[in-house]
Amino acid sequence: MKILSQQQQLFIYTYGCRPEETELFHLEARSFFGDDYNSNEPYMISPIEIDPDRSPFMRERLEILYEGEKLSDIIAQVEQLELNNQTFKITYIKTNDLKDSSKIDYDERRNIERQLGMAIDGEADMRVPNIEYGIVTLGGRWYFGIYIKSKAIWLQHMHKPKSYSIALSTRVARAITNIAVPDIEELTVIDPCCGIGTVLVEALSMNVDIVGRDINHFVVRGTRENLKHFNMETDVVCGDIAEVTEHYDVAILDLPYNHFSHATEENQFYLLKHARRIANKLVIVSVADIDHMLNELGFTIVDRCTTRKGNFIRQIIVCR
Repeated sequence: MKILSQQQQLFIYTYGCRPEETELFHLEARSFFGDDYNSNEPYMISPIEIDPDRSPFMRERLEILYEGEKLSDIIAQVEQLELNNQTFKITYIKTNDLKDSSKIDYDERRNIERQLGMAIDGEADMRVPNIEYGIVTLGGRWYFGIYIKSKAIWLQHMHKPKSYSIALSTRVARAITNIAVPDIEELTVIDPCCGIGTVLVEALSMNVDIVGRDINHFVVRGTRENLKHFNMETDVVCGDIAEVTEHYDVAILDLPYNHFSHATEENQFYLLKHARRIANKLVIVSVADIDHMLNELGFTIVDRCTTRKGNFIRQIIVCR
């Protein structure tokens, strides 16, 4: 039996993604957790604290308070909890590594929750508890802690006043923002081809310090309308990337690719050249092979993936 100290604080995260977004999910997880991320499991144990609302793929987070080899170890430990008149709820986390023959069914999960609830000195509230606790078994051990379920905030952003069919989805835009800015503290970000503001909306909802720009004044008008719809504010300028004089920590560049955007290779090279000038790190979204341009401009490709929507494939490339 082991009680974790503050120096040993760990978090358990569970995930879920669509098959076509698997690579994007893995890239986001690598951005958050680095080499510790294990892509073979639908969960992650890490000392890194991430708000599960940030990711479109995170389902829940458990801040581990106690662990033990048996459930009875946990039951003995939860008797130490001091709730100070706060109400609580227990949630059994279904994502685990148990084999099919060892799976815990619905009735047993509810029984585990009841056993833990009976051991805690406090009042249970199944609807609006002050504290929600979680219990899960992984790797032959039991873990108990403070439970947070993702509220999937990005779902609210799917319905914008202005949109178009080839724009990034909210899920992809949110993941790309996390890949670009896994740690938002004191980083400045620019989206120099912001389109209707899908990335801006996701970034601002996570308190990322981001500004937008687009050369098309009709598009900029739509961007501002979308931001206003969600009560968000930031600078959105109508202008060429060459006019940018400020320097940013990160640029998120969704390269134009349709006939409305004059998406020639020369135009893409021009955008990449100026993105390199104005930012230390660049996350590029491209439907074309641009590696030769990145090499010519002196970029170092740090990581990459693809994501698809039907037969439409996008590359996500992280450069410095």
